[in-house]
Amino acid sequence: MRSRIRDLIKKITGPELDIRSKIFVLLTIVGITALIFALIVDIMIGENYVEIIILIATLILTPVITYFAVRKNRIQLGALLVSTGVVFGVVPLVFFFGGGITGGGVIWFCFAYLYIGLTLEGKVRNIMMASLTLIIVAEFIVSYLNPQLFTGHDSLSTHLDILVSLLLVGFASYFMVLIQYRLYLAENLKAREQAERIESMNRAQNRFFSSMSHEIRTPINTIIGLNEMILRENVNAEVNDNARNIQAASAILLSLINDILDMSKIESGKMDIVNAQYDVGKMLSEIVNMIWIKANEKGLKLTVSVDPGMPSQLFSDEVRIKQILINLLNNAIKYTPEGSVTFSVHCTKKGNGFAHVIYSVEDTGTGIRKENIPYLFDAFRREDELNNRYIEGTGLGLAIVRQLVEMLGGTVSVNSVYTKGSTFVVEIDQEIADETAIGDFDALKVHDAFDRYEYKQSFEAPEAKILAVDDNAANLLVVKKFLRDTGVQLYTAESGEKCLELTQQIGFDVILMDHLMPGMDGIQCLHAIKEQPGGLCKETPVIALTANGGSENQALYRKEGFDEYLIKPVDSAELEDKIRRLLPPDMLTGKTVDGEVHESDRIVREMRKKIPILITTESSADLPRELVTRLNIPVISCHVRMDKGVFYDSIETGSDGIAQYLADSRIRAESEAPSVEEYEEFFSGRLTLAQHIIHITNAKYAGRSFVNASEAALSFNNVRVVDSGRLSCATGLLALYAFDLAESGKYDPDALMTELMKKNEKIQFSFTARTTEFLSRSGRLPGWVNSVCNTVLIHPVLSTKDSRVRASGMIFGDFGRVTSRYIHFALRDPDHIDRSVLLISYVGIRRSEIEKIRETVCDIVPFEKVYLVKASPSIAVNCGPGTFGLVFARK
Repeated sequence: MRSRIRDLIKKITGPELDIRSKIFVLLTIVGITALIFALIVDIMIGENYVEIIILIATLILTPVITYFAVRKNRIQLGALLVSTGVVFGVVPLVFFFGGGITGGGVIWFCFAYLYIGLTLEGKVRNIMMASLTLIIVAEFIVSYLNPQLFTGHDSLSTHLDILVSLLLVGFASYFMVLIQYRLYLAENLKAREQAERIESMNRAQNRFFSSMSHEIRTPINTIIGLNEMILRENVNAEVNDNARNIQAASAILLSLINDILDMSKIESGKMDIVNAQYDVGKMLSEIVNMIWIKANEKGLKLTVSVDPGMPSQLFSDEVRIKQILINLLNNAIKYTPEGSVTFSVHCTKKGNGFAHVIYSVEDTGTGIRKENIPYLFDAFRREDELNNRYIEGTGLGLAIVRQLVEMLGGTVSVNSVYTKGSTFVVEIDQEIADETAIGDFDALKVHDAFDRYEYKQSFEAPEAKILAVDDNAANLLVVKKFLRDTGVQLYTAESGEKCLELTQQIGFDVILMDHLMPGMDGIQCLHAIKEQPGGLCKETPVIALTANGGSENQALYRKEGFDEYLIKPVDSAELEDKIRRLLPPDMLTGKTVDGEVHESDRIVREMRKKIPILITTESSADLPRELVTRLNIPVISCHVRMDKGVFYDSIETGSDGIAQYLADSRIRAESEAPSVEEYEEFFSGRLTLAQHIIHITNAKYAGRSFVNASEAALSFNNVRVVDSGRLSCATGLLALYAFDLAESGKYDPDALMTELMKKNEKIQFSFTARTTEFLSRSGRLPGWVNSVCNTVLIHPVLSTKDSRVRASGMIFGDFGRVTSRYIHFALRDPDHIDRSVLLISYVGIRRSEIEKIRETVCDIVPFEKVYLVKASPSIAVNCGPGTFGLVFARK
């Protein structure tokens, strides 16, 4: 018996029971304990033997029900039986035989409600709560109509019964809630620890796959690179054919590696879609060339049909679309022992600037059994395993196809007849980047051109100095051979430290930088180059030349400051193309090997691909200059109108340039928004760089920026204007958030706007000023308010939200006292402040004073990044000297 009790206790406290089951058991124990005390009191009073019998029966049955509920793992049934006994037995009987409304039984109603609420769930709980309520109402009605039916106590017994019941129910309720709270707290802690373990495992897995990608792609880069050098040479047909086969096999190997790595990313939620403009004909050519050799090896006929009206340039994730199609075509060839494979592309233009593109892959292979089609897209599953056991592959291809198609917002379907063949159809809506039709796509000519590989250098630049940084000597060898015919002066470095030595001595024109290197990695090295004291390459463009594969890494490299991105194995033509576009034009001869100038080719290669979404703002957003430069955020200048004329904000006049106005109240000055025509010119110029523009303006009440920008945006289909509802650095912080969202590549313009508005809700911006005179002169504050503030030394704390300036507080006294009190006021509730970045905007405050403000702020909240931003003239003229504000975000 003792061993059974020990086993029961172990089961109650162990991990076998879920939290609700533990609550049932422990709360039942608390209830039994309370009933035992109640029974003792009733025996001591000795007047109501019926109530004593009810309590004894309850104390016998409840533990028995609980014991078997735990043993048989039927917790909810046990809780239901106990609750039923309480509602339909204990409650009415104790009420009738315990003195009715003058007895302690009334107080036990509360215990019954609490017990049912904590132990039952779902509809059963609602039914029991309703039943208990009806019984209690009925008892009170009966008590009112027939009070003689109820057994009463004398005065002492009544008081003692009520007192004991009140204490027992009170303590029982206290312990029931305490037990539940502690159990949930323990479960919460366990869940957090488990989440941390999972996150740690995910990080370890990501590091492993990132390292795996790097380690596998590095030797493949060498194989493909040196193999291409063989193809460049004048070799016989047999050697050329062997080199071609090596090239195709390497491409297939890469696709298999990508399948494994990408499946892991998809399962861990790390896979992102990165949309960009791409050349449809080039992508299809690469796919056909990769698949042709495999089809030819099996004696299959490969037919390719492309809609001539297909737009030549689309806007989507080219890498993922190519991966989808290669997987489908590989599958078709693998499961087709004889016959043909047909690859078709059709396009229907929609009215909103999008095209509905349908890719279909049809084969005459083994087909798929009808009952297996629902499981076709499961990972590691293969149709007809016995007959197909000798077929190569990972079993991941179709699983990845389905996941990627869904991430692209498309659909994939399959039609198949067993032993006759299958047809896979993928439908994806893609934005049209260039309406020009692709025209006739002749797959045979494409493949013949591929077979007749002939290298043509795209430029010569004997004066250009190129630095390649990579810890792998084979990779440096490949780069050296790829650039051999261009005549560039190539320098190499095996580490970040060696790179920094060279950039201190030589001014390079382009730097090729590997990412994953021991010691100082490529990103750290890039930042060191940009900040190197006395360095000669601070403005040198840098290309990320890395084996850290995946289109989602493009956003990372752009964000860190790389000018271009190349993934290993490197394509020699693409390498030359990127270097040529980054070199100064006067260094390029533009000649091929035979000396002919290909001007049309030069123009085509000079066209940069547009980035998906470009974030722009205006000078009055007061973005720190270093961030504007590093992140390359286009800024349109506002105007400052003075007696001497109109000046461009921060270009023709700086904050110091309005010192005369700030010192002399007779000089008139005011800020003005750019005109509609200026906005149109600004947007038009930036649309040559981007597919879409999202422009962030100051609050619409503060001027005509939002109105003029919105009117200008009507001339374009792909320009959106956001009213930040704020001023100065608060608008700038919103622009930074927008930039991060755009760089992530996860959002289309509409989704980005929605997410941006959520971010905007969390931004906190307030400011205070030495005097309210300038706010009054600019019309931001009534004159009488200015007079009152100056008379009684009131300094209002002003904040902006929803395009309105509001007074969120008032501070009395001299400005020295105001500064400290304002900072503490603005940074109240520091635990809920996002500590990643703080912007301190100021006007007419000495550098030493603003540094003290920074120190005071960081003593209260240690922000990771603090930017001191001198407000632009267009802001300064409205608030005057001695003004400063804090901009940050709440969690």
